[in-house]
Amino acid sequence: MGSFFSPMKVVYACTIAGSDPSGGAGIQVDLRTLASLGIWGLSVITALTAQSPSAVRRVEPVPPPMIASQCEALLEAFPIGAFKTGMLGTAAACRAVADLLPGDIPLVIDPVMVATSGGRLLDEDAVEAMIEHLLPRATLLVPNLDEAEVLTGRPVRDLQEMREVGEALRALGAGAVLVKGGHAAGPEAVDLLVDGAGAHPFSAPRLPFEVHGSGCCLSAAIAGGLALGLPLREAVALGKNVVSGAIAASIPAPDGRRMANPRPVHSPPCGCFPPPGSP
Repeated sequence: MGSFFSPMKVVYACTIAGSDPSGGAGIQVDLRTLASLGIWGLSVITALTAQSPSAVRRVEPVPPPMIASQCEALLEAFPIGAFKTGMLGTAAACRAVADLLPGDIPLVIDPVMVATSGGRLLDEDAVEAMIEHLLPRATLLVPNLDEAEVLTGRPVRDLQEMREVGEALRALGAGAVLVKGGHAAGPEAVDLLVDGAGAHPFSAPRLPFEVHGSGCCLSAAIAGGLALGLPLREAVALGKNVVSGAIAASIPAPDGRRMANPRPVHSPPCGCFPPPGSP
């Protein structure tokens, strides 16, 4: 079995998202996902939440100037290989993030709108801000079926409609779109990547339960793959494998709802944490 450690340079990726005190989603699972790939995870917190895997009790947005200050501090100190955004919460947060992120660093956008438990995590007026300010900046947009419908106004029920909304979202400015089919029916969970080369499905066996944080895990793993220098389709394949493993190894909370549990990936494709004393 390979080792996490390598004499190669440290690879950094940054998640911009809300905090989930249960550890099953948000910033917490993003950082564990990046660590499973041997990537040093950086984080910008956009909101504090009071939630369990089954319910969101309260959300306190971080003021946009503080979001901006976190981003600025990290950009000045680290050579960031990729960003991902998760819960942004407000229109002002969407604008603040869009204004600060350099155009030459890959960005994966997970348009988090509603928690798996049903709690609202994105203000209604923030949807337009996301479309106007962030989508044109996206290397990859990763909506589920409900989010794709909100962003385009089109119903999404099958692979053909997944392709159509993917193309519509690319027309709004996203470089590529991975429409997640986890909420669809069937024995396979099929995600459809729509990019400049066409449409490409990624499938995995569907397990008979929902998992808190699976979407966060997927988008973080894809961002990690891009930070490692993988082409987009390879990064998506890596993300699909990581999240499938995290779902299969998911941890049941005391209330019964499962939480994503990304497992360490040994011998990642390139740079990772060096051992002490390495150059």
